[in-house]
Amino acid sequence: VGFVDGMRVSCDTGPTWLPEFPLPYWDNGTLPALRGMLRNTMSRSPFGHRWWHNDPDCILLGNSTKLTDIEVVSAASIIAMTGGMFLLSDDMEKVSEARLSVAKRIFPLTGVTAVPLDLHSTINGGMPSILRLWCAEKPTTSDDMVDNVAANEIDIINSSESSEGGGMNPGRILREQASKIECEVGYSPGNDVDPYGRERSCFTVAPGLGSWTVVSLSNWLEHTAKLSVSFSALVSHSIEDFVAMGAPKSSMSMTASAANDNTTPGEMSQHGFHVFSFWASEYVWIPHQTLVDNNPLIKKLKPHESEIFHIKPADPSRPQYIGSDLHFSCGFEVASFDYGDRNVRVSLKNSYKKKGSIFIYLPERKGLDKAAIAVNGKPGNVDVVARPSIGQDNNGRVLRVYAEIEGTGVDGDGLITINW
Repeated sequence: VGFVDGMRVSCDTGPTWLPEFPLPYWDNGTLPALRGMLRNTMSRSPFGHRWWHNDPDCILLGNSTKLTDIEVVSAASIIAMTGGMFLLSDDMEKVSEARLSVAKRIFPLTGVTAVPLDLHSTINGGMPSILRLWCAEKPTTSDDMVDNVAANEIDIINSSESSEGGGMNPGRILREQASKIECEVGYSPGNDVDPYGRERSCFTVAPGLGSWTVVSLSNWLEHTAKLSVSFSALVSHSIEDFVAMGAPKSSMSMTASAANDNTTPGEMSQHGFHVFSFWASEYVWIPHQTLVDNNPLIKKLKPHESEIFHIKPADPSRPQYIGSDLHFSCGFEVASFDYGDRNVRVSLKNSYKKKGSIFIYLPERKGLDKAAIAVNGKPGNVDVVARPSIGQDNNGRVLRVYAEIEGTGVDGDGLITINW
């Protein structure tokens, strides 16, 4: 197909969910309408950052369309999760603040492409309902980086040793050729592309944030429905998966009794999972037994509604960043996350003006009830939204801290501190 920077992968979007008269409503796969645009975008997402940057057509925010707020949020969710181009065509001065906030909460895109888990099994007329991304923090120590490089070198050596006649293994040749192409056409904002990394479905975040799964559920039916996905499909990744993506082993909630290469981060934690619903800004703690019993994650959604979930292994030994309503990734908005025995320091990226909340888990500690919380150097507003039963005799609490970023780019803008 040659070298192409970008390619439209969908039909035209439109101001309605289905084509309207004089267009035939039943041809909702190729004629201008939001449903067809979303279906094409998801089904062709595997092309993204492999052959070109996918162009899903623009997102329509204006109130002059017949699209509901729910449908606009769903369009934003799919554009964000598939990680292609982000295009606007509205007169921004005429867009309502509510609709504009939807666009702000998915910008900037992460540049990685989600995997449609039900691409070949969906019953919604070719419309996948489940998209999954992975997230891993960047290695911070030389030991972490050496471990990652060593793992790749061992894999190459083993491939070479298994080749016949002492020549280079054909698999290695194909891998190096694919890596060269990926380096030429791959996209990873702010970072060099690691030819051996699993960057297509994983974005990296600041050290200290950990590793987790991002999944979107969408109800494309014409009636309210309960959608479900196996919980084990969302959290059961091997250590090799996360290390291959560049995550330091220290970012996984390991216990001394379960630290072996055959267990998953979820199995190692034994303390359950933080689950955060992005658009609803809701938090819930899921016990570890849910994974053991292989119970599904279930969400009741209205017609054409989508929700983005973040599933992170809980660690009662330290503070954890749960997420925010500032950016759909619940991590891409963070410049740094640091903590000590009696403090937490969160620095949010401040290139753009934003207002919202962040959610932080704090293990129960003496003096926490009188914690001093500051936002941009001033006393901050905070709510306790949950007290999950994580760990033995150590429930902890989840705080919602209200944050405001002026977008000045100066030090201290977007800085949140908690001291007790």
